[in-house]
Amino acid sequence: MMQHYEMSDLGLLYHFLGMGVLQTDKHIFLHHKKYALKVIEKFGLKDCKSVVTPLVASETLCKEDGSEAANESEYRQIVGSLLYLTATRLDIMFASSLLARFMHNPTRKHMGTAKRVLRYIQGTLDYGIEFIKGKTATLIGYCDSDWAGSEDDRRSTSGYAFTLGSGMFSWASIKQNTVALSTAEAEYVSAAEATSQAKWLRFVLEDFGEEQVEGTPILCDNTFAIAMAKNPVFHQKTRHISRKFHFIREAIQAKEIELIYCKTEDQIADILTKALSKYRFVYLRDLLGVKSAKGLEGSVDA
Repeated sequence: MMQHYEMSDLGLLYHFLGMGVLQTDKHIFLHHKKYALKVIEKFGLKDCKSVVTPLVASETLCKEDGSEAANESEYRQIVGSLLYLTATRLDIMFASSLLARFMHNPTRKHMGTAKRVLRYIQGTLDYGIEFIKGKTATLIGYCDSDWAGSEDDRRSTSGYAFTLGSGMFSWASIKQNTVALSTAEAEYVSAAEATSQAKWLRFVLEDFGEEQVEGTPILCDNTFAIAMAKNPVFHQKTRHISRKFHFIREAIQAKEIELIYCKTEDQIADILTKALSKYRFVYLRDLLGVKSAKGLEGSVDA
C-alpha cells in the first residue's frame, strides 16, 4: 500500500476501535471476538447454549405481539451492541436491523429474539470477514428484496452487498420507504438503492486510484425488475413508482452500472432481506466471506 499511498509504517495492525485484525501472507481477517465476548458476558449469556442461525425462519416480529413489555433500556443496549458488531459480522445485519425497528416499547418476544442473536454470536465468536490477497480489484454488487415482509406496514426490505474480489466491504439491510405492489417493484427499488451506493463507491475508489473503467455489475434475481430498469417503455406498469428510483436507467445508459440476472440460489444479498433456513444461511454466509479464523492458512508476514 505504501507504493500507492502516502503513509507511515507503524508495523502490523492488530486492533482498531474494538476490531481485531489478523494478517497472514495470504489473508487479512477482521473480527470482533473480544468485543462480542464482553457483550455476551454483560447480558449473562456466557454459558448459554448456542444456535446455528440468528433468527428462526418461520417466525415474524411485529409491534403488538401480545406478550408482556420488556426492559426497554436493556433491549436498546443489546441492539446497539449488535449493530456495532455488524462492522465485521454482516451475517447478523438483517437480524440487527429488524430488531432495531422495535426500540420503542419492546416486548418479551423481541427480547427473546435479541438474546437468540447473542446465542448465535456465542457459537461463532471466531467468525469475521476474510479478505484474500491477490484478487482483482473489480467492484461487484448484489441486490435483493423480500416482499411485504414487515407485519406492521407491509413494506419490503432491501439488501445489497459489494465486494472488490474477496469478502464484502459495503452492505446494508434497509426497510423500503414505500409499499411495493409486486415483487418486481420491490426488487426494482432495491436495485435503485444498490445503484446509488455503487455510484458513490465508484467515486471513492477513483479517489483512491482504483478507477472502475467498466460498468459495475449488480446482480439481481428478478428478470422483470431488470427489464423495467432497461426499458422505459414500461411506463404504464411503473408510473406509480416514485421518480427518484428511476435514475437507475440513467446509470445504465451512462454505463456506470450493468444490471445482470443471477439465479435466486446464488443471490448472496438474500441473507440481508429475510430469515433463512440453516443450510441456506450457512451457504450464503460462506459466500459473503464471513468465516472462522480457525480455517486461515499461512503465517504472519513480518
